[in-house]
Amino acid sequence: MSEHVYFLSIFVPLAAILAIFGMKYYAAIASARARLAGDEAYRKLAEQCALGQSETATRLAAIESATAQIGQRLASVEAILKDVG
Repeated sequence: MSEHVYFLSIFVPLAAILAIFGMKYYAAIASARARLAGDEAYRKLAEQCALGQSETATRLAAIESATAQIGQRLASVEAILKDVG
């Protein structure tokens, strides 16, 4: 009976130590996976932002072109009104 108690007294603390290191290792793996998922999400967000910025720049250029055309038309209307009035 004393041999069983002796082996049990050795095995339980060693098993506890192994369990603690196992949980620590598992936590490190889970943390790395979460960080990787976060990095992937950030990368996708950055790609979407870059795409949005290029679309915005294209639309802004179109608006500036339209504004310039409106300015030219307004100048011609003002010239006609000056001639008439």
